[in-house]
Amino acid sequence: MIVISEFELQRISPPALPQAPGEYQRPYQDQLNNVLRLYFIRLQSIVGQFETAEGIIPPTTVYTVATLPSAVTSGTSARAFVSDATATTFASVVAGGGANKVPVYSDGANWKVG
Repeated sequence: MIVISEFELQRISPPALPQAPGEYQRPYQDQLNNVLRLYFIRLQSIVGQFETAEGIIPPTTVYTVATLPSAVTSGTSARAFVSDATATTFASVVAGGGANKVPVYSDGANWKVG
């Protein structure tokens, strides 16, 4: 099982396709179409869970660097998004005043790009 938020997603395996005959046979085509149709219905159901599940990709508040909460009180691995970073170098301490929109994370002491 894959657990995302409070939702569990079932793993599905590719279907066992029926053995193809040497020549065209309508019953084989019908059986193949049914197997594939059922498989894609299951896939569509799982994709639908992503579309309706809250918290899969949570909405993010966009901060300026100056308005970020403290990295210390936010704690290690807290994440945010800023709209005015001066650089985009991964793991560099974020500084404001630029035009770069980047995700940032707290290392427990500073907000860093990433």
